[in-house]
Amino acid sequence: MSLLAGLGDALAAAPLGGAVAPLGEALQRCLAPLRHGDAGAWEAALAALPALRPADIDLGSAAVRIGSAAQIDPEARARLHEALQQLHPWRKGPFSLFGIDIDTEWRSDLKWARIAPHLDLGGRRVLDVGCGNGYYALRMLGAGAGYVLGIDPTLRFLAQFRALQHYLDDPRALLLPLRAEDLPPRLGCFDTVFSMGVLYHRRSPFEHLGELLDALRPGGELVLETLVVEGDAERVLVPADRYAMMRNVWFIPSPAAMLGWLRRAGFRDVRLVDVAATTTQEQRRTPWMRFESLADFLDPADPRLTREGYPAPLRAVFMATRAR
Repeated sequence: MSLLAGLGDALAAAPLGGAVAPLGEALQRCLAPLRHGDAGAWEAALAALPALRPADIDLGSAAVRIGSAAQIDPEARARLHEALQQLHPWRKGPFSLFGIDIDTEWRSDLKWARIAPHLDLGGRRVLDVGCGNGYYALRMLGAGAGYVLGIDPTLRFLAQFRALQHYLDDPRALLLPLRAEDLPPRLGCFDTVFSMGVLYHRRSPFEHLGELLDALRPGGELVLETLVVEGDAERVLVPADRYAMMRNVWFIPSPAAMLGWLRRAGFRDVRLVDVAATTTQEQRRTPWMRFESLADFLDPADPRLTREGYPAPLRAVFMATRAR
């Protein structure tokens, strides 16, 4: 199974009206240079997935559930487990595939539980920027979204999504290997746009906010989740080098500063709906993500600080609308 095969056809069938053609052009520009040394191994893992048809699917549970253990024999279970492990590390989840529990690095269900009470996704066309392997996209469908387009340039995440879709076969969700920067300007077609865990990785946060605004239809809604630091409207942390061992963290605003940025970028009805510290119960090492995780990024003598001495991760969720 080729990682990139069929993406153009799936996009052509998407219910996105006039946005399909410019998105297709952007996809073609991005496909040619996409390469990864592990792509062959991931494609082999996808080809090794046993042929199974789930009797039931639950996109509304904390662990997105596809099928049950009763539907799979021991030999097929071993092959499925091995193929899924070949796609390691699994960052976002959790998932349960035919009784195999993928205990991902992030308990993404905890973040979703904080966000979901503020959402009404019924029938909406959704764009999920930086969507990872599609966990949140599937939870959006479970919450009633009509169609979800996820974009993320990481090919490993695309491989994981394709493994899930091998069994889901749900045309209402599509993941494309695009960055927010690759989105055509003035798309103006999505009812809801999510950007979670992306803003602080961008050298220009205002460019990112402009991309999100452009993707929304008039009156459409933004859901933005990002790292924040405590402080007044003038407080913005600019790490000298790394933050929590990450090199690509550029700006971490206070909640008050982020509200001001959203207004300055042209959003209306701007509001803060949640603030939560990231804990080692929410982000941790597991058999499905065996590398360093949050506990390794914090000061061992004071977990209120990162290894670099900055405030430990604090995340906030903001909502706003594009003017009609």
